[in-house]
Amino acid sequence: MNAAIIFLLLLALMLTGMPISISLGLTVLSFLFLFTHVPLESVALKLFTGIEKFEIMAIPFFILAGNFLTHGGVAKRMIRFASSMVGHWYGGLGLSGVVACALFAAISGSSPATVVAIGSILLPAMVKAGFPNKFGAGVITTSGALGILIPPSIVMVMYSVATNTSVGALFMAGVVPGIGLALVLGGVTYYRARKFDYPRLPKASFAERFKAFRESAWGLLLIVIVMGGIYSGMFTPTEAAAMSAVYAFFVAVFVYKDLGMKDVPRVLLNSANMSAMLLYIITNAVLFSFIMTNENIPQALADWMLGHGLGMITFLLACNIILLLAGNFMEPSSIVLIFAPILFPVAIKLGIDPVHFGIIMVVNMEVGMCHPPVGLNLYVASGITKMGITELTVAVWPWLLAMLCYLGVVTYWPGLSIWFPKYLGMM
Repeated sequence: MNAAIIFLLLLALMLTGMPISISLGLTVLSFLFLFTHVPLESVALKLFTGIEKFEIMAIPFFILAGNFLTHGGVAKRMIRFASSMVGHWYGGLGLSGVVACALFAAISGSSPATVVAIGSILLPAMVKAGFPNKFGAGVITTSGALGILIPPSIVMVMYSVATNTSVGALFMAGVVPGIGLALVLGGVTYYRARKFDYPRLPKASFAERFKAFRESAWGLLLIVIVMGGIYSGMFTPTEAAAMSAVYAFFVAVFVYKDLGMKDVPRVLLNSANMSAMLLYIITNAVLFSFIMTNENIPQALADWMLGHGLGMITFLLACNIILLLAGNFMEPSSIVLIFAPILFPVAIKLGIDPVHFGIIMVVNMEVGMCHPPVGLNLYVASGITKMGITELTVAVWPWLLAMLCYLGVVTYWPGLSIWFPKYLGMM
């Protein structure tokens, strides 16, 4: 009954058009005031202890690094490198988009940032080369979603905050599924390009490829710094985020010089705005998690499922349906912070690995970012392509269908996610 009251309150507030962060906070305060005797002092204490986690500091640093790289010319050099490697295949520029998105995802941690950085440069070039606008939009919208699966990932940090799972293990667990999804999206791109005989670029010579690699090396080196630093134990994921922000600033301002010192305050302000928004969502989500735990709702759900003989397969299928439905109305950070504390205890009771469950949630978020009505990637791509959301939805469906099939593989093949961190000794 209490669970029904909490979710009805939350749904009613969200339907008024109120921001999710404020809806969460008002739901918690209303329920505490009207239906419980929990002292408000304990709420204030929980609020501060919930957001003082060291891992949360990674979020503003990764956002700052992503903004420096987005504005600092790294994306166009990565596109040039990707085009020199795969541009001569069918749908060469489309495949270049998938590769460039995968590379940029490995240094940005954000899907919308990946779509903006790669799409704003590549989509006009694809149209100019003779590709249909819909084809380019489908490639970039879905490939941009790799930003939250290939580490570093802001959404993985959110999951870690909500469930106390190791951020380092999550990052490493995202490597193999991320590469796998990039191959799937590349396969769809190649198939459609060959089917409709889309243009191909001339094959680049070894000298051209080496030149493109040398120009993009400063950006690619950030992947080595972040992933190598975490794996070697040289620094934690949070320290890696701080290092990446400093490195991105240095590369954008002093190496590539595409960003002047006069532009730095604007980048800092944009990053601060985005960080404040996410931290405010986290703050209210911590309160929501507190009230769910206080009312024993996750434990009751777990006992009910186990009591009715529902096993791991059924639970994971239900999780995917719930998370995909939530993706229709909310953005990834809110979904993870609301549903992870509810579903995570049930997953643990059923013997599901917490790192594997985190990757399942992240892949669900990827799919949610590419379908209406609130898919962030759709809106970002719409702004770049000047296409309507309905037209864009039709454009992405072949890639979206492949992503849904891949979600099934990730869900029921735990080894795909946990093999690599286990091999590295992180689990």
